[in-house]
This record gives sequence, C-alpha cells and structure tokens, in this order.
Amino acid sequence: MTVPAKLFQQWLSSVAGTTSHAAVCRAAGIKRSTLAQQLVRGRVSVATVAAVSRSLDLPVVTSLTVFPKFTDLAAGIKPPSPAELLSQISDVDLLQEILNRSAAADNLAEPIRVHLSPVPHRASVRAWLDAVDSADLRQKVSRQAAIAPQNLSAQISANRLTAELAVESARIAGVGLTNGLVSTGFLSPAEAGWAPGAREDALANTANSVLVSLAAQRLETLGRILRRSEDDTAAVRSVWENLG
Repeated sequence: MTVPAKLFQQWLSSVAGTTSHAAVCRAAGIKRSTLAQQLVRGRVSVATVAAVSRSLDLPVVTSLTVFPKFTDLAAGIKPPSPAELLSQISDVDLLQEILNRSAAADNLAEPIRVHLSPVPHRASVRAWLDAVDSADLRQKVSRQAAIAPQNLSAQISANRLTAELAVESARIAGVGLTNGLVSTGFLSPAEAGWAPGAREDALANTANSVLVSLAAQRLETLGRILRRSEDDTAAVRSVWENLG
C-alpha cells in the first residue's frame, strides 16, 4: 500500500521542517535510496510513513489520516472485541493456558498466568479475519477492494495483508479500523489504541469450554495447512523421482 509522493512530501515538510531527507532516513532506519526511488515513482509506502512517524515520536495513526483511504482511521478506533483479542494470542499460548488451568485444577491451586508472545503470531491475520468474519467477509473484501479472491487468499495464507485491505476488512466487519493492522504487525497494540494487558485479560476471562473449542478450531485449521504442505512436498518429490 502506498500514498501519493506529493502528499507525503507536504506532510514530511509539516512535521520535520527543514530536516534533510538523509537525516530523516537515518532516524527512521530507511535507506536514502529507497525513499528516493519511492519519490521518483510518485508513490511512498505506508511503511515509510510509519517509520518516519515513529522516528519523530508522532502517533502513526494520526500521521496516516493525512492520506486518502486513511482519513477516518483515528476516528474509527474502537476497543477490540474479546474474540479479536483472543485471535492475537498464538496457538502455543492458548494450549499452554489450557495446560496451566488443567494442572491448577488437579492441584486445587490458582493457574499460572501465561506470558503471552508478542503479536503478530504465525497465523494472526487468518485468526483475526475468522474472529470478525460474518460468513462472507472475504468475498465482500474481494469485491470492495477489486482484488481477485485467489490473490486475497494468497496474502492470508502468507500471513500478510496490505494496510488498505486490513482497514477495508475492518470497515466491512464493523470493528475498530486499526485492529486488523495489529494482526499484520503494521501497528503495535498500543499504537492501535488497545488497552495495556487487554489480551491477557481476555484470555483470563475466557471460559474453559470456549478456550478448548477455540484451540481445537485452530489445530484443525493448522492440520489442513500441514496436510496441503505435505501433499505439495510429496508431489514435488514424485516429479523429481520420475525425472531421475
């Protein structure tokens, strides 16, 4: 996802003043040649906007509202639902919570709280979409964003989603516009407006039955992915054996 270079330069001038592009790039950890190429092409990546914002201690969400397709981003911040929060907890952490609760029940003790892994996890995009899906969310996003369904599926399978698609998905689902950007790793939970410890609280307040059902769904999805991968590997091996 990109923003118009002209608008980027206007924004950069307003927030960085007369600071040179070289100095801005050094502070943001961006190669000067990368920014130069983006400016020449007339499109600057949103990742560049985010990096510059962070280097200047500016809220990334506020910075993005300067650009088309993100003008409502700050106003669209909403607290994530419990399902969204749980979607950003890894499979390993979910299973560890179940084991801790089981051990605590056996010993008549309080369960040890899991120290959650940072977001995103390896299936965070798919998990978030599943958490906000209204049965046909992917089809609606595909139509609204004019992206081929197979291309959208490829992004999801690779645990990627452009900022534009993440925000569009949130709009269609009626959830906080920044929440999908957390699942992609574009924003941190704090940058997206999530309360400190929100994921931990959501996990602690989830009933055992709900937690086990969620873990089972995650494992079933993982099983399908692994089977496809194994089938693909076997097919490739068969081709090489026949060639050899």
